[in-house]
Amino acid sequence: MKAMSAIALGALVLSPVAAIAADPPPGATSCSGCHGSNAAADSPIPKLHGRDAGETLAAMVAFRSGERPATVMDRIAKGFSDDETRLIADWLAAQK
Repeated sequence: MKAMSAIALGALVLSPVAAIAADPPPGATSCSGCHGSNAAADSPIPKLHGRDAGETLAAMVAFRSGERPATVMDRIAKGFSDDETRLIADWLAAQK
């Protein structure tokens, strides 16, 4: 019975991640236009799939505030609310 409980708990813990990975929030798929999953390691435009959500969120906040210099990301970041940015960062982190 304990083994069954552990499996059920594991399913509950993993199911939100699976949902995040499967259903992109609005705006998330547009990131791949520049930040494709096949980006070269030495590219100045970083790959975002699998990147830590906190790093992506911090970068977006810095772009939005003007703290981090950008060519277009400062304008793009201003188009998303804090909640939208967090959902996008979480979704991108779940992509492998």
